[in-house]
Amino acid sequence: MAAVPKSRRSHREVRQRRAHWRAHMVPGVECPHCHELKLPHRVCPHCGYYNGMSVVAVEKE
Repeated sequence: MAAVPKSRRSHREVRQRRAHWRAHMVPGVECPHCHELKLPHRVCPHCGYYNGMSVVAVEKE
């Protein structure tokens, strides 16, 4: 047998359930090398450093 709802959910019930579906901001952390904002646990896109080591070569503009 399939799980079939006995009655339809009201608009209010559906909206209350979906009230927490919003997108959340990703927290930015400061790069200890160049002090720009970057995503946590990732290589800095500005200087190419991660965990105190140069990991990626970044071209200067």
